[in-house]
Amino acid sequence: MTPPNVDLTEETIFTWGAPPLKFGAGAIDEIGFEMTGYNARRVLIVTDPGVRGLGIPERIAESLARHDIGSEIFDGVHVEPTDDSMTKATEYARAQGPWDGFVAVGGGSAIDTAKAINLLTSGPGELMDFINKPIGNAKVPEGPLKPLIAVPTTAGTGSESTAMCVLDILSMKVKTGISHWRLRPTLAVIDPLVTMSLPPEVTAASGMDIVCHALESYTARWYTTFDRKRPEERVTYCGSNPVSDLWCEKSMALLAQSFRTAVHRGADDVEARSNMMMAATFAGMGFGNSGVHIPHANAYPIAGQVKDFRPAGYPQDEAMVPHGMSVSLTAPEAFRFSFSSAPERHLKAAELMAPRADKHDDPREQLPSILIDLMRDIGIPNGIGGVGFTESDVPDLVPGTMQQQRLLATCPKPPTEDDIADILTKSIENW
Repeated sequence: MTPPNVDLTEETIFTWGAPPLKFGAGAIDEIGFEMTGYNARRVLIVTDPGVRGLGIPERIAESLARHDIGSEIFDGVHVEPTDDSMTKATEYARAQGPWDGFVAVGGGSAIDTAKAINLLTSGPGELMDFINKPIGNAKVPEGPLKPLIAVPTTAGTGSESTAMCVLDILSMKVKTGISHWRLRPTLAVIDPLVTMSLPPEVTAASGMDIVCHALESYTARWYTTFDRKRPEERVTYCGSNPVSDLWCEKSMALLAQSFRTAVHRGADDVEARSNMMMAATFAGMGFGNSGVHIPHANAYPIAGQVKDFRPAGYPQDEAMVPHGMSVSLTAPEAFRFSFSSAPERHLKAAELMAPRADKHDDPREQLPSILIDLMRDIGIPNGIGGVGFTESDVPDLVPGTMQQQRLLATCPKPPTEDDIADILTKSIENW
């Protein structure tokens, strides 16, 4: 049978991938058994001081030891990692190696740092060789990486599901990343019990990352609207597609059910914490393939150019805007901008996020109003002004956003510099 002809100028193919998953209370105690499947004898556990203080890395080391696997703990991960912190972590791993595998324990910062360590110790090249263009050279890994088990301790980044890592380039005051399918963890081990002691401020900020992952993925440019790519040109972000949509829809439903509870009563609600961990992983399975767009692109310069803001619930030794918080600050205005490109998608997302919300006379306001109501309730700052920026900072923020072409390419309504400036200006205050 002769196959039908296809239009060779329009895309007809999408890609989707995710790691195997082990989910449930007590799952971290099975990591030693899981690592035996990769014939690992010596493993580096990558974490940060706060998570180490909870004793979770030591518990994982004990699990490894029960299966005769040696390990060391590196707890030098920087919250919101930088090119400097990732380079130092890699130098440590190279000096103390070789390693047969890695276990990342923590939020997105720890998992992303472990991804970078794995990449840079598995073959030739330095950090900037692999950073996405136009900031870096977007070099492709030459071969397979070592086994990496990702153990998230916050419900937010979905980094345990994705094939990218994010970092600040200090000299440029901008966030960027590395993206390649080989970065995706070998296994995600998700234990909701490790999130029970998260402060409400961290729960809120990291949860808004889940919200924006799901919403941006769901409203991303549809995969068939891209120009057709050759096989070697295919990138991790391929646009919204039927498989990613399923995960995003389920993530939004879980968020509607449990996000506010996890913030306000998360210390004793295992179901809410479990739903948030599930929502984060599902959103990662969505956006990790379809992509994110304007809110994430804006977040990178917002975080990179932070002045004196020090968020409650986080280390106070330096100024920072947590990633999930920075992503959310321009989201209401960004979705007003993108509404006309896919009205039905924005309205469906609003219904999933808040099934009982009143309907606005102006449908363009439905999703922004739901986001604003949520953000006010869980204590997210009121716009970029709430983290120290003014209208006079907008011209400095715009170039950092426009550098994120990998993200902006998946926006269904491509923004100009003037569009981004308008979105940022209108996001000085969200309410």
